[in-house]
Amino acid sequence: MPLVYGELRALAQNLLAQERRDHSLQATAVVHEAYLRLVDQTRAEWQDRVHFFAVAAAMLRRVLVDHARAKRAEKRGGGAARMTLAESAEIGGRGKSGIDLVELDDAVRQLAALNERQARVVELRFFAGLSVEETAQALDVSPRTVEQDWRFARAWLLARFAQG
Repeated sequence: MPLVYGELRALAQNLLAQERRDHSLQATAVVHEAYLRLVDQTRAEWQDRVHFFAVAAAMLRRVLVDHARAKRAEKRGGGAARMTLAESAEIGGRGKSGIDLVELDDAVRQLAALNERQARVVELRFFAGLSVEETAQALDVSPRTVEQDWRFARAWLLARFAQG
């Protein structure tokens, strides 16, 4: 854990920086919760750094989404976590208002039902912050395939959010 803690914390800080300002979670708490979930992986066999961060990204995502769902349940939708997607993430940003984290998670799940790999690309690129090359390595596909999946997934998500 000491070898990756700094990177996980930076990743969590980046994700939280895109959330609403009054978010009650801190990066340290997100990393600690994700760590507890990671060490609970009894059958995990880490292949390499990219594989570890792919799984860690999924855990960070789950922590944030679980927190958002709990807040939504408390306030019946009034306090849903809002996430502005950065231009560099290229999922939705473009100066538009924030995207609800729970809605994003639901949309990625719907995308996974259509195309699991494209949903994984979104998870790895957006939540883990992996490069095209790192994502390709994690998914054992070519960088060109990742770029194509990323373009399709972004378009699909944009259309999904445009529907309301």
